[in-house]
Order: sequence, then C-alpha cells, then structure tokens
Amino acid sequence: MQQPDLRKSVLGRKPLETHTSNSRRGDEAGKVGTMRNALSTEGGKKLLGTARQAIADHLEGRNSDLTFSESLEFGVPRGVFVTLFDELMSRGLRGCIGNPFPKESLLIETARCAVEAATMDPRFAPVRLNEFQQRITVEVTVLSPFERVIVKSPLDLPLNIEVGRDGLFVEGVGTRGLLLPQVAVDEDFDAEEFLNQCC
Repeated sequence: MQQPDLRKSVLGRKPLETHTSNSRRGDEAGKVGTMRNALSTEGGKKLLGTARQAIADHLEGRNSDLTFSESLEFGVPRGVFVTLFDELMSRGLRGCIGNPFPKESLLIETARCAVEAATMDPRFAPVRLNEFQQRITVEVTVLSPFERVIVKSPLDLPLNIEVGRDGLFVEGVGTRGLLLPQVAVDEDFDAEEFLNQCC
C-alpha cells in the first residue's frame, strides 16, 4: 500500500479531526468517526474556511471578521494545529503552528494559528499571496482532550500507542514535545520510533 493511501485510511479513525482543503484528501478527512468531542463534517469545513480566510485577509492587509459562534464546536477552547503544504516543495510542508493549550475559542485560535503558520513558522519564509492562492493546501487538526498513559515500565509505552490514531505529548524536565498522529504515518514510524522522535 502506498503511503498516501495509508494516510487516507487513518485520517477517518484517529482521535482528532483533520480537515483539509486538498481535494485529494478532503473527502476522507471529513470522516471524523464517533469519538467524543468530534467535529461534524460541516464544523470541519467551517474551520478550514476560517483558516483559509484568515490567511487571505492577512496577506491582503484586511482584518478578519470572525463571526462569534455560540456552537459548542467553536465557542470553547480546544487545541488546534494548522499545517500548510506546498505541492512544489520536495517534502510538501510549508508551515505548521498550533496551540495544544489555548485560552481562546476554537474559531479564534484556528484563525490565529493559520496566520502564524503562513507568516511566522521559523523554518520557512512567509507565504506570499500568489503562492497561497495558487498552490497552498491548508490542513486544520483539532486535538481531542489529552489522556495520560500510565505504565509500569517505560518499555511498555510503545504497546499503548496506536500509530495513525494517537498523537503524542511528552513533557520532561524543562522540555516537551508534541507530534500529531499523521506525522507517524507520513514518516513511516512504528510506535517506538514515534516516541523517540517526540522525546
């Protein structure tokens, strides 16, 4: 099975939702399963539209008009990451910024992370307007609530990780790391390598 097909197959069953503007993955990404706190397909599309509009507004020098939503899907803080892909770049990644512990609503945090992914990711030059309009794909990943993994031995940790479903957040003395579930799939990590990369 080719890696893009594998990624399509896991997007519908991981414990977070990914919605993308990429038509090649969009239909699969909209299947968010039955987990608690899952976004509806319409909710995912709204967040994706919010992210794209926030980036376009910023690059065109306009203020974004975020309509307040009383919906529980958008009105409460939830961790979110916005990832940009450029089809002309060798590995595709063009920017990624997120906040696992937001204080603002999901809608506002999505817009903020989208603009920062396009303009402030230190690994890349800021996205230009024509580049954004012509070849940038936006992916919005909403995190589920974190669940602590308790094991008797650190050697048991990989046994408690399902690649493609679970993301990782590891906190140590003065450091922490976070990897989204799709990273393990994209990089072909097994559970042990996924843990090693996050640590």
